Amino acid sequence: MPASSTLGHVEGPDGGEEMLICQFIHMTNSQGSTWFGGDPFSYTVPLLLAQLILIFIVTSLIWLFLRPFKQGMISAQLIGGIIMGRSCLGRIRAYSDKIFPTSGRQILETSADLGFILYLFIIGVHVDLNLVKKVERYAVVIGVSCFIAPLTIGLGVIFLVTNTMDLDPETVSCLPFVASLTAISSFPVITSLLTDLNILNSEIGRMATLASVVSDMCNYGSSLIFGGLVVYLMTKQFAVIMSVICAILFFMIILFILRPMITFVAKRVPEGHQIKESHFVVVVVVVLICGLGSEILGQPAGLGTFILGVLIPDGGSLFANKMETFSIGLLVPAKFVISGLILDISSIHALSGFAYGIVLLVCYTCKFLSVFIISLYYKLPTRDACALALIMCCKGAIEAALYITLFEDGVIGRQAYAMLLLSSLLMTGIARPLIAHLYDPSSRYLGLCKNSIMLNQPNEELRMLLCIHDADNIPTILSFIDAMHGNRPIALFALNLTELKGRGAAVLEQTTDITSNQAAKALNSLADRIAGHLVVRHFTSVSPYASMHDDVCTLAADQVANIAILPFHKQYTMDGAVGLSSPSIRMVNQNVMEKSPCSVAILVDRGQFLTNHKSNQSFHVCLLFLGGMDDCEALALCTGFIHNHNVTITFLWIRSWDHAKYTQQNMEIEMVNQFKAKTMGYHRINYKEELVKDAIDTTRIIGSLKDYDFDLCVVGRSHDAESEMLAGINEWSECPELGVIGDMLANPDFHFSVLVVQQQPAGADVFKYANVQPVASGYISSSRYSDCKDDFDSFHRV
Repeated sequence: MPASSTLGHVEGPDGGEEMLICQFIHMTNSQGSTWFGGDPFSYTVPLLLAQLILIFIVTSLIWLFLRPFKQGMISAQLIGGIIMGRSCLGRIRAYSDKIFPTSGRQILETSADLGFILYLFIIGVHVDLNLVKKVERYAVVIGVSCFIAPLTIGLGVIFLVTNTMDLDPETVSCLPFVASLTAISSFPVITSLLTDLNILNSEIGRMATLASVVSDMCNYGSSLIFGGLVVYLMTKQFAVIMSVICAILFFMIILFILRPMITFVAKRVPEGHQIKESHFVVVVVVVLICGLGSEILGQPAGLGTFILGVLIPDGGSLFANKMETFSIGLLVPAKFVISGLILDISSIHALSGFAYGIVLLVCYTCKFLSVFIISLYYKLPTRDACALALIMCCKGAIEAALYITLFEDGVIGRQAYAMLLLSSLLMTGIARPLIAHLYDPSSRYLGLCKNSIMLNQPNEELRMLLCIHDADNIPTILSFIDAMHGNRPIALFALNLTELKGRGAAVLEQTTDITSNQAAKALNSLADRIAGHLVVRHFTSVSPYASMHDDVCTLAADQVANIAILPFHKQYTMDGAVGLSSPSIRMVNQNVMEKSPCSVAILVDRGQFLTNHKSNQSFHVCLLFLGGMDDCEALALCTGFIHNHNVTITFLWIRSWDHAKYTQQNMEIEMVNQFKAKTMGYHRINYKEELVKDAIDTTRIIGSLKDYDFDLCVVGRSHDAESEMLAGINEWSECPELGVIGDMLANPDFHFSVLVVQQQPAGADVFKYANVQPVASGYISSSRYSDCKDDFDSFHRV
């Protein structure tokens, strides 16, 4: 049977015994040797394919098992490597010689390193240098302390351990590296963890992001200064200085030559279009050039690609997203599986393992306590402080890659490598589920009063939060807001929602520069036209869709909004047909409706609203009223249309034919009577009452609305599920977030827009906000997002 290589032991350069592998260059493709008694795994290509397939299957199965426990894919890949490596299955000689022979490891490691080089470029693209400008004092204190405290105390413990225990020279030399590696809190690892747990754009998420930036700066700075100094003092060679000078020159080449090349290619890609294959190939070649330059200068290849990713502008995310599938999905798992493959638990000896364990325990404890105590000093709640401390203790891809690099370079031994990798797996494995249990971003606003329009006095300012994903809904919103203005001032908080792509840090901030925002310009133009009745404030949220609702709810609570208006996830064409549909936006809407601290309305926009705002233009609104708190909230919203002479309102009350036999809620009757009293003598207000016996009559009446020339139909979301008027029709709702009636009106048979209103239940604790200074009257709001980190102390609650 042919073999792809032979191996044997030879004398190494230091006099020790080393393994020499002789690879046969013709043993690449099996080319049907199976049918002639050959072994396909003796050839490099089939062996590499088998290794990648096995790695993918094993790590995916492990991740499916670990996912309910909030574990990440990196942990699954490391555990998979340990299981397939010499600590477990690798002890079976037949398996290790067949699947992971010594000769077959080189090609697998080379492929994995290539994927990791691209992966570091992707990580670099996710780093936002603008975060340095946003670092506040608390982030500096937390970031510096979580690096300095474990490092200094860990070095002190190492001094005591080495002087009290009889340790071998290798352990003594490795212990300082163990302490320094434990002190690291990598920015890419922290942001990846926060994204996995859907807390990247939360208060704790933003604090951890900024603190990790500071910690990374401390790590890089100390490594550059002390590492270069130690090497120079040990070698006393001028080549060390030359290497630093060459590294600086290479950095300049990246900054002034390679970076402009990628920027030029990115600008040639039209917005919303896919990049061309030729452009993508150019970028990949530039990335590989950076890796080659780093290797020539004696640095890891990934360092150059990482620096390139950091320096390129936001357009680099176009190329990074295209690289992710190939590098992260196929090659990078092999890198971390190899990290587990070479780990040998049996190499850990009792005495040295005990010494490593003491140092690791002290370092992690100091890291946790330093962040925890400082967080309490900055008046963070105990649970949040504990969650933040656990976040800063977590390890991930960067640390695992650093461990294996130092091990392969001979800086740390096999025992130190095993203890570092196992301790990081254990610490991260324990911390992730604890973080998910301790910290819930929604708890900050779920405990507040559920604000609504009904709680607002008729002449008080109406505070509305408008969520914007794109500019398609703006004509509808303009007509709606224009129709709402009357005797009540409106404060509109426009929140522009953008999915986080490319950069790793979420953003929620007030926007003042709107020169390139067409939606903001249109809203400001409307505010200028109806000055005195409308004031608009603009905010920007950049976050993952999975946690985008947290920004919406946070801003709604911070600005004491009465109602939040969300766009429906489906877009309709002018002929009424369904156009684009976004499941991600639907997920955001569902999360907001579940957790919002104020009323919520979903706008089903069919593009039928008037786009020109002339004073003689008529606007026809239909209010469907079947009873319930949501319909009462919809009625309270529609009272804002009464005093606008350009608005016609049709009030349609659908009631049971034997309603006299049942006792209806006094609030419903009172609100309807008040509406009648306010609109008495208004020829623009039409009141209709329809009596129905069953759901068939209800469906018939709602179906007849398509014959009317309405611009907007307003209806509540929830109704009495046991009512005979809706019996049976609530079982086939396609979009439950719209309710039974709203889902019927969203059918393409109707050609008017629909606004589905939901009033949040008040909950057990009912508070009343103190007087909030009205924005629309020219005063500054009593609560702004910048005060959110003070746990909403800016809210004056009684």
